[in-house]
Amino acid sequence: MERRTLLRASVLGGSSAVLGGTLWRGAAYAAPAQPGTSPYGALGSPDANGIRLPAGFTSRVIARSGQTVPGTSYTWHNAPDGGACYTDGTGWIYVSNSEINPSGGASAVKFSSTGTVTGAYRILSGTRQNCAGGKTPWNTWLSCEEVSLGYVYETDPWGVNAAVQRPAMGRFKHEAAAADPVRKVVYLTEDETNGRFYRFVPTTWGSLASGTLQVMVAGSGTSGSFSWANVPDPDGSPTTTRTQVSGSKSFNGGEGCHYADDTVWFTTKGDNRVWQLNLTNNTYEPAYDDSLVTSGTAPLTGVDNITGSASGDLFVAEDGGSMEICIITPADVVAPFLRIDGQSGSEITGPAFSPDGTRLYFSSQRGTSGSSSGGITYEVRGPFRA
Repeated sequence: MERRTLLRASVLGGSSAVLGGTLWRGAAYAAPAQPGTSPYGALGSPDANGIRLPAGFTSRVIARSGQTVPGTSYTWHNAPDGGACYTDGTGWIYVSNSEINPSGGASAVKFSSTGTVTGAYRILSGTRQNCAGGKTPWNTWLSCEEVSLGYVYETDPWGVNAAVQRPAMGRFKHEAAAADPVRKVVYLTEDETNGRFYRFVPTTWGSLASGTLQVMVAGSGTSGSFSWANVPDPDGSPTTTRTQVSGSKSFNGGEGCHYADDTVWFTTKGDNRVWQLNLTNNTYEPAYDDSLVTSGTAPLTGVDNITGSASGDLFVAEDGGSMEICIITPADVVAPFLRIDGQSGSEITGPAFSPDGTRLYFSSQRGTSGSSSGGITYEVRGPFRA
């Protein structure tokens, strides 16, 4: 992986708005990230919640599926999935999708400035298998349906305004979304074995009511240059969006997506890769590929949701694997940041940082039971790199 920038980020909840300089390494492309020592050190013994953390970090349970969120009267949803954080006065909000079909939707938890839970509520109902999504610069949550001909729903994290279906963003097996305020587009992943990588160009930035859906066009290699082409029929019927444009690049199981500093990263579970698109020169390359680990065992498998921190570190959650969230540093080192013991039938979902960057939220979608009704949502607090 060639991280062309030293990422210096100003973090807004689960996404980063970054101003940074460019660091060219000379070569056109560099090798993907390799195992190394985590900047946070080794993982310790499991804590009371079964989570192995580096020294100085602690965890707590925020909510459990089917149970009342402590401090509220709201019952937390099943199969918690993608999430993001939003500033709320001196506190913040964490939103979380529900990946069940039917009746998926999304919920939110509200925190005070001290991290005390002050409320929880529903922000989206009556949808199907809401997997991941993405935060917009205008502070809405895009909740994505991971079903054939699925929709993107734009929701209000405060639960005041009704959710709105956004068909112009395309109908396909949606996974995640990441907003790029520089190019004024939203990137979208597709969870198919021959899925595509898209971007939506709104007619007016700040409104997703209309616009143009485009698909990435590139060669068959794992690195090279790319361009964008319009998708003629975003409705995806009778011809799927992924088969409408000749030369569009196929990706094996698109998952999480994250934008920062003229770069967008996304994961593909079918080949355990983290892809990096360098948007200033329209090139792409693997940031991580477990088949290209040169020594020892690949530390990151089952790549899924992805987010970033103020230091430029990427945090990648595993679907299965060792039930870890792994870190990929700007120095191209990949290492475990945390591991959940005793939940091998689950997956880690929804990683997102609080606005001040000191708390990481995420869920174990099926918890210890291996069932969607056993989901657990956690908070990890500690000295994250600034």
